[in-house]
Amino acid sequence: MTALDFNAELDTRGLFCPEPVMMLHNRIHDVQVGEVLRVMATDPSTTRDIPRFCQFLGHELLGHQELDGEYHFLIRRCES
Repeated sequence: MTALDFNAELDTRGLFCPEPVMMLHNRIHDVQVGEVLRVMATDPSTTRDIPRFCQFLGHELLGHQELDGEYHFLIRRCES
């Protein structure tokens, strides 16, 4: 993932459930519809919680990967 892949980012590294998803819920509203938010996390539960968040609220999870114990997600904001 490069800087060209996203418009904004949210760093939740070091935080644990439910904080990363709560922060994502607030931050996604700062991104325009169609733009991409990158989320960085260290809590393994985000690999379950963030895809569910996207599915439940209708946002598009473009991809996710683990990089050296960090989880990175690309989320496209959709109208909700």
